[in-house]
Amino acid sequence: MTLIADLLAQSEGKTLEFKRDLSSPKPLLKTLVAFANSAGGRLVVGVSDDKHIIGVDDPLSEEERLCNLIADNISPRLVPNIELATVDAKTLLVVEVFPSNSRPHFLRKEGAETGVFVRLGSTNRQADRQLIDELRRGVEGISFDSLPMPQLSLDDLDMKAIQTSFAGKRTINETALQTLKLITQHQSKWVPTHGGILLYGKDRRFHFDDAWIQCGRFIGTDKADIFDHIDILDPLPQAVDSIMLFLKKHAMRGADFSEVRRKDVWSIPLNILREVVINALVHADYSHRGTPIRIAFFDDRIEVESPGFLLPGLTVEDMKRGASQIRNPVIARVFRELELIEQWGSGIPGIFREAKANHLPEPLIEELALRIRVIVGLAAPLTLTANQSRKTQPPATEANETQRLESRLDSRLESALAAKVMFKLHQQEIGKSALAQYLGHKTVSGELHKQIKRLLELGLIEMTLPDKPNSRLQKYRLTESGLELINSLANGN
Repeated sequence: MTLIADLLAQSEGKTLEFKRDLSSPKPLLKTLVAFANSAGGRLVVGVSDDKHIIGVDDPLSEEERLCNLIADNISPRLVPNIELATVDAKTLLVVEVFPSNSRPHFLRKEGAETGVFVRLGSTNRQADRQLIDELRRGVEGISFDSLPMPQLSLDDLDMKAIQTSFAGKRTINETALQTLKLITQHQSKWVPTHGGILLYGKDRRFHFDDAWIQCGRFIGTDKADIFDHIDILDPLPQAVDSIMLFLKKHAMRGADFSEVRRKDVWSIPLNILREVVINALVHADYSHRGTPIRIAFFDDRIEVESPGFLLPGLTVEDMKRGASQIRNPVIARVFRELELIEQWGSGIPGIFREAKANHLPEPLIEELALRIRVIVGLAAPLTLTANQSRKTQPPATEANETQRLESRLDSRLESALAAKVMFKLHQQEIGKSALAQYLGHKTVSGELHKQIKRLLELGLIEMTLPDKPNSRLQKYRLTESGLELINSLANGN
């Protein structure tokens, strides 16, 4: 009874959902699959959307029906704990699902590729191929950053950057590379790991075109008008200082941004932000393509957003209590040896303690659209005045305007690659191969195919030969809607 009272006092979320009855079984089954593939959860049947207790008629029969629904429709086999609970003389079904070691579970009728769901907040989201692969690796105890890249050799690692990072800490030789798992053995030869290339690859962007950091300072409290923008392409350990330098550049209290080094009076919580930035770099899902790590500085807050969702079995509340799961052990090992990480799991509880001690707004951690966003509120608004904007805005060169337009497109489309495609099509009609060459890719990547398909579906671009979609002469151009979007953003709207 106490458990039910506690559940009814809560709102629906990552590990809790209410259902009125079993009349629409598919949404219910999606929820059970999502619970099993994520952090587990409880489904309470017999409660209306406004949390009014309806109860279940003939509970024993409904319990049997629910067990049959689960057995007939979910694979691999899922065996939740189902209990009957009585509240106000009405019987409820309480279905408890635990994080599963047989994931990914899926709806049998939808199939293993399209029937996988995960839990994001209080909603169920269909998992794409990349996320399904991540779920499988988790069960097998394999991390993405430890996988070999057999097409590469040790020459693809930037040894100078590695030696610079570890100067005074350890001697870098082949044995050290093996110990750090920057390289691994594959078919009798040593090759870089994903982590090795992500950390120190000479051509990291070619292999992982989203392994970079996008920083922006916006005017006001939304992304309507960008004031300053930088793309950080440094090796991940060096990127920490580059990101913090950008934040400091826009965080001097009572001084022009051009005088940032004159004083040491900051209007943002540097220690908290550094911890949040490191956490994003270490725990980002680099197998997920289409979105870089983003740092957005607004007048009232700073948002740090990284690709990936919380690993199965982990919730935001767990993180706040110090629970930690390492998505990228290779990257985490390097960060710890470089003393960028002090102790596993200490970072997130530390930022909440420091925020409370310094009377700052409590940081907010959100899961949204397969990304993690941490919002760090400022003690007081840091408003850009018109005078500051005029004095510090870079000269309106063509390069600056290009960068600002791409950044605005990126913010609107939530994809740096889609923004670059749109911008190039604003200049000329172009085919996929030429687009890949413009982007610096040797071949047309799967992500480029995906973003072109998405822009077609949004009606922002169109084919020049719509009746021959697979023609080698096929090119793409902006639609009127695409042109209107670019013109609107160019005019600051």
